Amino acid sequence: MTKKKSKQIIRILLFLGTIISLYFVPWTIVTAWIKPLPNTVQAQVDKAVDYGFDGIVVCVNKTGNQSEFYTSGYKNRENKIPANPNALFKIASVSKLYNAVAVAKLVSDGKLSLDKTLVDYLPELKDRIEYADKITVKMMVRHRSGIPDYVRTHNYWVHPKENSNEQLALILDLPADFEPDKEYEYSNTNYLLLSRIMNRILGYGTFQYIQKEILTPLNLKHTFGSIQDVNIDDVMSGYYVGYDMDLKTDNVGSILATAEDLSIFIRALNDGSVFRDKKEQEIYSSIYKYEHTGLIPGYQTIAQYHKDIDAVVIQFTNTVNFDGYNWNMSEIMYNRIVKILRKKN
Repeated sequence: MTKKKSKQIIRILLFLGTIISLYFVPWTIVTAWIKPLPNTVQAQVDKAVDYGFDGIVVCVNKTGNQSEFYTSGYKNRENKIPANPNALFKIASVSKLYNAVAVAKLVSDGKLSLDKTLVDYLPELKDRIEYADKITVKMMVRHRSGIPDYVRTHNYWVHPKENSNEQLALILDLPADFEPDKEYEYSNTNYLLLSRIMNRILGYGTFQYIQKEILTPLNLKHTFGSIQDVNIDDVMSGYYVGYDMDLKTDNVGSILATAEDLSIFIRALNDGSVFRDKKEQEIYSSIYKYEHTGLIPGYQTIAQYHKDIDAVVIQFTNTVNFDGYNWNMSEIMYNRIVKILRKKN
């Protein structure tokens, strides 16, 4: 075979490879990303149905805690109830921000130590969780413990557990994912154990402490610790792609909040007003972050403060799948909203 003919064959193969790869490009995602920005946030939010969401709620909290709301789609798809900015939403892993603040407050008060180990506080787990005598509170807060995530156990979301004992049982006696503080890996089990530690220290529930030390001082009256504490009609319905069932009654251990309540909390977290003093804020800064996302069946949350425009933007979307498509579309929606706000600023 001549050198010239070899080059021709290589070019043909490369061309065919390019054509084949284009077939697998997620064009819906690409199109959503590159389309020109509309002029208003509401015009962008109105594209939620095109993005595959049954409903969306966006809260923009501006300087002085002035909130603007944008909605599209449905609060309840079956009954055609429009999306409501005052609906309660399961904020999933965003709940960890409240728990991390609670940890910082207890450390500041000398009731909890970041350097004490899991065994120091929960000695019954010594032989049930690998390295329990070396995993510190700080490692758990920062997801550097190596404790396996119960959510990632086999088929967890097919039959999710409704209480912490059942959730914890899923990972007991399993090998650690890595040695303590050697790596980072997000694990919901860390915060399950932190809540258990705080319950034991306090002698009452962690969310009761969160209410007393965080929610009440900020006048947040629409944030709740459990689906059991609310009127179910106030909760935005949640859907998983391919299933008709409304998931709002599922008790998955999430805090529920309105978009406005969450926005006020995120602003207070970032401007420091959720903390009693500088010491408390410095402790928090050493252990956790100031923004978060949340994802559980039926519910996606993005909660961030944007310093350049002095705005907190909260986005709730109520249609989920775990193959990444809906999450990608949610992030695109969010990023485009922030770009519009920056242009208007």
